[in-house]
Amino acid sequence: MTFDLGRVFLAATWAATFLAAPAPLHAGQVGLIHIDGPIGPATATYIARALERAAADGDECLIIQLDTLGGLLAPTKDIVGKLLQDKVPSVVYVAPAGAGAASAGTFITLAADVAAMAPDTTIGAAHPVSLGGGDEGDTNSVSRRKLENYAASYMEMIATKRQHNIQWAKSAVLESASITAAQALELKVIDLVAGDMPELLRQLEGRQACGRALRTANASVVEIPMTAGERIFQRLWQPEVLFVLMLVAIYGIIGELSNPGAVLPGVAGAVALVLALYMGSVLPVNAAGLALVLLAVALFIIDVFATTHGVLTAGGVVAFLLGSLLLFHQQPGFRLPLAWIISATILTALFFLFVIGAGLRAQFQPAKTGRESMAGQTATALTAVDQYGGKVLFDGERWEAVGQEPVAAGAPVEIVGLEELVLRVKPKT
Repeated sequence: MTFDLGRVFLAATWAATFLAAPAPLHAGQVGLIHIDGPIGPATATYIARALERAAADGDECLIIQLDTLGGLLAPTKDIVGKLLQDKVPSVVYVAPAGAGAASAGTFITLAADVAAMAPDTTIGAAHPVSLGGGDEGDTNSVSRRKLENYAASYMEMIATKRQHNIQWAKSAVLESASITAAQALELKVIDLVAGDMPELLRQLEGRQACGRALRTANASVVEIPMTAGERIFQRLWQPEVLFVLMLVAIYGIIGELSNPGAVLPGVAGAVALVLALYMGSVLPVNAAGLALVLLAVALFIIDVFATTHGVLTAGGVVAFLLGSLLLFHQQPGFRLPLAWIISATILTALFFLFVIGAGLRAQFQPAKTGRESMAGQTATALTAVDQYGGKVLFDGERWEAVGQEPVAAGAPVEIVGLEELVLRVKPKT
């Protein structure tokens, strides 16, 4: 057997080169979700499910692309708690350009394993009033100071665990500090700035999170969409929905009271009232705004009967408009559009002026048929009528009649009442 030394040498060289070459980067998978809008109960459910799925799929990390003006305190705490559990590496990416992580978004961003922002984005203004608590009208209230101190210590805990700038994090709560992405990176509030998703994946490569190095440079991005139930729930937990439910409750209940027996308005109003009360216990409803709306309803009803020439209705319109503006004014992420407020004010004023006004006035009008309609009507005595009896002609029919005062035949009489088909009459004056 002969050996070709040239071929053996080439084979040995190829094997040595192959063994010495670096291993290719791990092409894993990265989960991605988008949070755009206020932070509410549906947001917390969505993020918790996405974290569980990313962990179950063995994803390198879960990227939460965030753009929010704020949200509610309870869902924010739920989200932060899930992120701090480190079941899967989490990355909060404030993007695209022009986006922001305000109020509740600041807590969520700093709670992630990696806090990232796109250029031309902002973070901060995490004062606790924006999280749906405190009495905005009383800056020295004990409850307000308690909430501020709690939020500051909570933010300090998050910043300490994730090794972010603690002093700035506390100032975002106590002083409503807000900075740009470039400033946040310089102050070590965040970990990196990335212009787009591919750049973010390249910068995440090799970073330590959850006790391991991330391998994301060549990873595929798989979006985890909201379920149908989460999408519906997200849309339901909006101030517009609560506002509509409140109007339906007002229209339905008042409509049933003004037109007894209609049934449908009363049932719809009662159901809407229960749903509105439930949503109001979660959404940041302002008590002063709600009181003004109820005052407006009272003024509308009173003006139906009072001869104020529309003064009370004008006051009701102003009260309803101001109440609607104040109803959610404490929460940046939960505010009613001005077009909704103006349309609802006009519709409510017309509803009470015409629909409810006609129904209530009809209930207090004299009866036009039956026994009650005969009182006060005029009849003609066919015979002499006294306390012992007589006959009268009313509405083309002959009636037995009695009267305390004698009435001559042919004289007009006024009907006082009806007892067992016998009219009680008196002389017509």
